[in-house]
Amino acid sequence: MSVDTQTRVGPHGDTMLPYRVVGRTVQTSDTVTLRMEPVRDAAQRFRAGQFMMLYSFGVGEVAISISGDPAAGDGILEHTIRAVGAVSGALHDTGVGGLIGVRGPFGTGWDLASAVGGDLVIVGGGVGLAPLRSAVLGALAARADYQRVVLISGARTPADILFRHDQELWPSTGAIELHQTVDHPEPDWKGRIGFVTEPLAHLTVEPGHTTALLCGPEPMMRFCAQALQRKGIPAADIQLSLERNMQCGVGRCGHCQLGTLLLCRDGPIVDYATAEPLLAVREL
Repeated sequence: MSVDTQTRVGPHGDTMLPYRVVGRTVQTSDTVTLRMEPVRDAAQRFRAGQFMMLYSFGVGEVAISISGDPAAGDGILEHTIRAVGAVSGALHDTGVGGLIGVRGPFGTGWDLASAVGGDLVIVGGGVGLAPLRSAVLGALAARADYQRVVLISGARTPADILFRHDQELWPSTGAIELHQTVDHPEPDWKGRIGFVTEPLAHLTVEPGHTTALLCGPEPMMRFCAQALQRKGIPAADIQLSLERNMQCGVGRCGHCQLGTLLLCRDGPIVDYATAEPLLAVREL
């Protein structure tokens, strides 16, 4: 089936631009990172932590966080996609040369500026590391602005580790302190075993001079935020990415409502002072 490359009106009245896949990196058995460039129009600028609505022609649309470098300036969008349903599966399977419709960027971004002059602690669990990669890249690009940059990354098994090359490169430069852990090790695994809360519990932090960024399953983020609070980190200095059922990206459909927030508009990045009372709200 051929797909035209004209700018289209998205399902909620905003502009959908065609992007062509120019690179495809397999991360795990069910996760890939797609590199995409605009077919014709200028690429959209984005902030670390924002998301795009990606459309697989003839299948549907889904919200996917951006995992690329917001300061790259090359017009390339990078999205790390796990195949968990019909739409994400179709996007995951898009090969080099294939076309994807793009709307956005949408939502709030990571507030890296709040960490300038202090320490930055980044905690990602599973595919939650994907929205954090843009923050890591942003922090490394301005490394002199921060004291420590700490990344705690967790995966279910060693085979599920995302961005293996990055996670080998980042600490080797001395610019980042990496604590990597897996829930279920393989026989040749020599790293940490357990949840991300374990290395976080042993991490020395400086209250009042530490900003934390968390992304992963909601229970993981809640436990990590509580561990940071026990270390004296104020809830306002802990940022979370809350990605619930976002369908329009522009705050119209209401599917992503969480308490008083519409997460596609007021999130996905919120501080824990805002998120704490809302995480008890069940997703319908």
